[in-house]
Amino acid sequence: MKIVDHLSQTRPIFSFEFFPPKDEEGRERLYYTVARLKDYRPAYVSVTYGAGGSTRRLTVELVKQIQRETGIDAMAHLTCVGSTRDELAQVLDDLAAGGIENVLPLRGDPPRGEAEFRPTEGGFAHAAELVAFIRERFGDRFCLAAAAYPEKHPEASSLAADLAHLRAKVDAGVDFLITQLFFDSRDYFAFVVRARAAGIRVPILPGIMPITNLSQVKRFTATCGASIPASLLERLEAVGEDAEQVRAIGVGYATRQCRELIDGGAPGIHFYTLNRSPATVQILEALR
Repeated sequence: MKIVDHLSQTRPIFSFEFFPPKDEEGRERLYYTVARLKDYRPAYVSVTYGAGGSTRRLTVELVKQIQRETGIDAMAHLTCVGSTRDELAQVLDDLAAGGIENVLPLRGDPPRGEAEFRPTEGGFAHAAELVAFIRERFGDRFCLAAAAYPEKHPEASSLAADLAHLRAKVDAGVDFLITQLFFDSRDYFAFVVRARAAGIRVPILPGIMPITNLSQVKRFTATCGASIPASLLERLEAVGEDAEQVRAIGVGYATRQCRELIDGGAPGIHFYTLNRSPATVQILEALR
């Protein structure tokens, strides 16, 4: 089933993002997490691409396996990094043959060791170009998502420029948007207002990452342009290295944030799980 059809329903949806594991231990943890979260009837799950497109084959195999073995609709991330048009078409053919109906086209981050993104010869420079290519070659075979940044993409020169790039992706054929992580619900609602004013009408699904490790989240926010509210940061730093207290504060905050978003009209919540289930399970139980 296409994710946009899930989003057309009246009740909010929940979805989970995973990344390809690096070893057998990680693979076992991922399978456990998928099985644990399946009980909460997600509308879909997504699987990321490694830096520089390094996990392309594993991403494709994982989305097919998860969808085949669990019956949950799965979405594959697909980046422009290191791939030509023909190579990307082969990946899409493989996904289609495996029954995958949902894809998140991205420009992608530079390969490890490179400071900036450089288009591959015969490939694409922007996500909007990849979206347009998929629509031209595959028509409506896939439901397409795009990434959105409530606090602005770190490479964008302004909020207006960022929205213009986002509008280009939507105009090229995107069906819905998933936001990057954020920690102030007001940023999401303000972003939705700006997006609608810019003519963007597709559903905008907020992405939430419960804080369970402060140093880890600080690294994520530094790379994606998100910020941690001063009051939340102060509470987290006050408990120092007490992992249990950090987790309690982070999960409690994320639970309240999810309630605010759903009560405010968000079409659902997309959880960045980091391949672990406990924090997400605790939030979902509290939201029941």
